[in-house]
Amino acid sequence: MPNADFTQQLQDLMQGVGISSFRALSRTSGISERQILQLRRGKLEQMRVNVLIQLAEVLQMSLSELVATFSESSVSSEKNLDSELRTQHSELITSKEIADLRKEYERSQIQLQQQRELLLQEFQQSSLQLLESLLLQFPTAAYTAKENPQLAAVKIVPLVEKPLEKLLQQWGVEAIAPVGAELPYDPQIHQLIKGNPQIGEIVKVRYTGYRQGNKLLYRAKVSPVEKI
Repeated sequence: MPNADFTQQLQDLMQGVGISSFRALSRTSGISERQILQLRRGKLEQMRVNVLIQLAEVLQMSLSELVATFSESSVSSEKNLDSELRTQHSELITSKEIADLRKEYERSQIQLQQQRELLLQEFQQSSLQLLESLLLQFPTAAYTAKENPQLAAVKIVPLVEKPLEKLLQQWGVEAIAPVGAELPYDPQIHQLIKGNPQIGEIVKVRYTGYRQGNKLLYRAKVSPVEKI
């Protein structure tokens, strides 16, 4: 079957929009002359949809009108065109779905990390509450035992002290000051056991206090230094 020739139809449309040659149509539309030749031969099935859309815009007609004008079987061409449109639309949807899934995965990873950090904080807080008595009383007992080596307790101090220090270090918990330390009184981090010292007056730590980062967990219990 000889190739169809739609050259005259194309020239009539070009004349209507003031385009004098196929080369001028190529420049105006940004479509190659080879693709324009395919249009003249009615081979719309071999042309991409975006190319047909560009030609339709330049020729000032709708896409369906272009298909009807340059197709030997407009019904067949429209079906092929519709199929290609559906394929391209499906590809766009698939790409969007992949992007959405990637965003959702990244969002879930962030939420999971936040949940882990929250659970860790809750675990540390509950553990600190269970260890509160040990945290507050043990440093004083250890200090007393070290001051009096005759006490049998001095032998067990390292067994408890080192693991406790390691645990607190892992959790980012640090002592405000060791028991026995003498330092200026600061009501923000010190709790008086007795006496009424002025801010900045030297006091002695009787029970240590703790902080975790910028959070104050327990104030150190202090009393004024006894003057000799």
